Amino acid sequence: MTPFPDAEHGIWYSANRTILIDGWVTESMDGRRVCDVLMGDYPDEDVGTVRARTLPNFWNHSSCDHGVTTRLTPRGPRLTEARMIWLVDDKAVEGRDYRLERLLPFWQLTGEQDWQICERQQKGVESSAYVPGPLSQYKEYNLDAFLQWYVNTLRAAA
Repeated sequence: MTPFPDAEHGIWYSANRTILIDGWVTESMDGRRVCDVLMGDYPDEDVGTVRARTLPNFWNHSSCDHGVTTRLTPRGPRLTEARMIWLVDDKAVEGRDYRLERLLPFWQLTGEQDWQICERQQKGVESSAYVPGPLSQYKEYNLDAFLQWYVNTLRAAA
C-alpha cells in the first residue's frame, strides 16, 4: 500500500473504501440511511464508505445513500473558504426520499468542529509564547508527509 501523501513519489491523491462499524450503513448521526434512494447502481446498502482525497484541499466521503465533498480555498493569510456539497442520487426527491434535517447534520457538525480546531490552532501559532516543535510520529505522520510533499512541490516548481 502506498502511503498518503507520499512526498518521495509525488503521490498527492488517494481513494479507498472503508468499512463502517457494525450496525452502521452510512455516515449519519445514527448510522441509518438519510436517503431512501441508493447512490448509483448499488444493489444494497452494505458498501461502507468510499473516500477520495487530493492535496492540498479536497476530500469526498460517499456512502450507499449520499456523498459529501469538501473543498478548502485560501482567501488570505488568515482566511479560508470552506465549501461543502452534499450529493444524492439524481432520482432522489427532497421531501420524499430525503430531508435536509437528516442529511446535513453529521458533516455539518464534523466540519464545524474541524474549523474550530483550526481557528484555535492559528491563534496558538500567532501567540508570542509559541515555539515550534517536532511533529508527533505517532499522531501527526500525515501532517509530516503533507509538509514534505508541499516542500517538494515548491522545490520542483522553482
